[in-house]
This record gives sequence, structure tokens and C-alpha cells, in this order.
Amino acid sequence: MSKTSLIVVVGPTASGKTDLAINLAKTVQGEIVSADSMQIYKDMPIASAVPSDEEKQGIPHHLMEFLSPTDRFTVVDYKAEATSVIKDIVTRNKTPILVGGTGLYIDAVVDNITYKEEENSKEVRIKLEKMADINGMDHMLEMLAKIDKQTADKLHANDRKRIIRALEVFEIHGKTMSELKELSRALPSPYDAVVIGLRYKDRSKLYAKINKRVDIMLRNGLLDEAKSAYMSVDRYTSAQAIGHKEFFEYFEGKISLEAAVESLKIQTRHYAKRQMTWFLKNTQINWINVDEEQDVFKSAEEILKNSNLL
Repeated sequence: MSKTSLIVVVGPTASGKTDLAINLAKTVQGEIVSADSMQIYKDMPIASAVPSDEEKQGIPHHLMEFLSPTDRFTVVDYKAEATSVIKDIVTRNKTPILVGGTGLYIDAVVDNITYKEEENSKEVRIKLEKMADINGMDHMLEMLAKIDKQTADKLHANDRKRIIRALEVFEIHGKTMSELKELSRALPSPYDAVVIGLRYKDRSKLYAKINKRVDIMLRNGLLDEAKSAYMSVDRYTSAQAIGHKEFFEYFEGKISLEAAVESLKIQTRHYAKRQMTWFLKNTQINWINVDEEQDVFKSAEEILKNSNLL
């Protein structure tokens, strides 16, 4: 059975993934499938950097803004949705282009990983949630590192949901997330994937772009979007989203607006660093150093030509 050709564009936030993907889509008659764990939600287009209709340049984009922020959505759900969308794109003789910075989503699709997230225990989850409330997330991350350093190294103490999930999995199965992930790779991938990664050799140049992007987001109405999320009855997802949660203390009068903005810039830079830590472990990625290339698009074209996708 022949494999489906799949172009994948990955990299940290603000590295230029969207622009590159749109240009590639125009060249290969492609459609874009988002692999971003925040762009799936409605009501946070500025914080999650959803491209505007003008920026999309007529290229169809899938798996963006289709869920309420109150909806639970797992990597299992994402893989199922993305697989279905990719099949649909291929039946219309278009080329699927998977684009995003959520490494977990990318790996689930490209490597055909089967997660057993449906197996959970409410009792274990409640116990771990209480433990986190009492001891804090730094303590929970340290607990995880003792049993599954590989998973813990990919997570930040702010990622409460995934840390607790990893601890829950170990308590239920007696196996770590890393061990289960290896077991889940038994089925071969249905894709002939070419993965293009964007990175900056000089990390300070990426950080300068991130700072500039935050300033632009603020001019585009980020503060109003974050205030709306803060005022909502159920703001669980917004409370996790970089670009919203940093302003909550400002709305409560605990910090200045300047401090909130600086916190957002710092948290976004930290997030970009975590993304790179994840992607650098992926040996499938064909890297382009954005700050060293005259033409990123041409470099990407060469990668696709060498892989017989152009």
C-alpha cells in the first residue's frame, strides 16, 4: 500500500511557519492543517496567532477555531481529526501541509502514535489534583522526573494538565508515558512525510521577533481579548493560554500593565525554548536557519525537490 505524501512545517513560535506554509501551499496546490493546541479554540485568535483571512491568501486552513474554550480536547482527539482532514484533502487531489508548534500533535500524526488516553481514573486524578494544590507544580514535576525523566524534561511546571496526566498514566499502567509511547509506535506511519523545521542560529533574533509580535498583538486588541476571557464563567483553557493568563493579575490590580506585558514576553520566549528542545530531538527534521538564509522559501523548495515532492 502506497503512503500518503505529507509536508510538515515545524518550529518555535514567531519563526515564520505560517508564511512559509502558505507560500508552499500556493506552489504545490496545498491545504494547511494546523497543529497548534491553542488555535483549535474559538475566542482567542490574537493570543493564538490565528492568521487573518487576508494573511491566508485564499489557502484553505483546517482545525482552527472549531472548539469552545470549555471543551476538553486530547491528543487522541487531535490525531483523529487531523487524520480525517488529511484524507479529505488527498481525495480532492490537494497536498496536505501539517503546520504548527505543538510537537505532541505533530508526532501523533507523523509517527502514527496510538495513545490510550481513554484509560483514566477519576479517583487517581482527584488525588493528584489535590496533591498539586497543596505542594505546587514544581513538586509534581520533580515527582514525574523521578519516574519518567524523558517526559519531564519536555514539560514546564506551568503545564499542569500534562504533568498530572503523566503521573496518572504511571499509576494506572505501571508504565511511563515514554514507555507507552514506544509501545504505541508498533504500527507503521501511513505517511511519506517531509518535515521542514525553522529555527534561528542566533536565538536573540528570534526573541526580538517574539517581543515585536507581542507589541503588535497588543495593538491588535489582545488586552480586550484577555479581559473577555478573564470575565468568562469558565476560563480553564484561557487560564492556560500564553497571552491571556499573564494579564489576569493586572485585571485584579496586583501588577502593572507594563509588568504583565513583560511577563508575556518572557513566557513566550520560554515557550519557544521548550518547543525547540522538543523538536531538536526529532531526527526527521530538515532544518533551515532563518537568520542565515537569503530566501527561506527557496531553501524549503530545495528540500521538497530532493524528496521528490516538487
